[in-house]
Amino acid sequence: MTARFFLAANGVIEAGPMVSLLANHFIPGCEVPDRQGMSHTRLLGSAGGHHAVTLTIGALGVDVDTSAPVEDLPSLAATIRRWLDLDADLEAVARAFEPDTLLGPLVSRRPGLRAVGYPEPFEAAIMTVLGQQVSVTAAGTFAGRLAAAYGTPGPAGLTIFPTPEVLAAAPSEELRSAVGVTGTRGATVQHVARAFSDGLTLTGDHTAVRADLLAIPGIGQWSADYLAVRVLGDRDAFTPGDLVLRRAMGNPSIREAEAIAERWRPHRAYALFHLWTEATYPPRTPVNRSGKKRGAPAR
Repeated sequence: MTARFFLAANGVIEAGPMVSLLANHFIPGCEVPDRQGMSHTRLLGSAGGHHAVTLTIGALGVDVDTSAPVEDLPSLAATIRRWLDLDADLEAVARAFEPDTLLGPLVSRRPGLRAVGYPEPFEAAIMTVLGQQVSVTAAGTFAGRLAAAYGTPGPAGLTIFPTPEVLAAAPSEELRSAVGVTGTRGATVQHVARAFSDGLTLTGDHTAVRADLLAIPGIGQWSADYLAVRVLGDRDAFTPGDLVLRRAMGNPSIREAEAIAERWRPHRAYALFHLWTEATYPPRTPVNRSGKKRGAPAR
């Protein structure tokens, strides 16, 4: 039996960029993106186990289809709302950025852009490690191999992402070979897995969690900043070391990017998403007076 329900957003959603972000970061075998259908399917965990959910993203909210039992629906709804940032006060963000010469035009163009996170913190941490210094596509390929080698079968033919305990216990050379990463990157994956096995959680005091992350071998400033934005939900977190971000800012140094971003507090995470999106998502197609589209960008 399938449950269907609608999660209304607080304000509008920039559905295209949201679907694109989810599709760009998907893990083969664990997720099924559908750009044309504006939907995304994956497994979400709850007290009752893992359940397949299909999200269809629209301008005003998200339609959810799942086979989860009724008692798990409130938990899944809360996870999705947090994951997709559906409760954000984007009007406050727009007011703060309106006078800014760099961000004002971006917010005007995409007023419903949200700081999309991750639904599963451990998965996010491993994806962040696998994404260090490689393309998003390469990170997804590595994660798909990791899931195929160490994950478990789940509902709807999808794979449940490996647990910290399984990755921590895997023979290091076996894991490195299965994923196709360097020995150093494989070691970092296992350091992160052991930290989670020992009780690390990406919740609570952000300063303390950041310190815990930086204490893990192989986790540097960029990874800690990225996880603060995507998992901790710190809406003032920022990634000044991110190359795509700095290109969108006009190629300042890391120190200069940090200084520029001071004027965007306490909404720096939204500044980050607007700049990322401007750099990576095709611009809206202009419309002439006849109503016909002109110059549609290649995707």
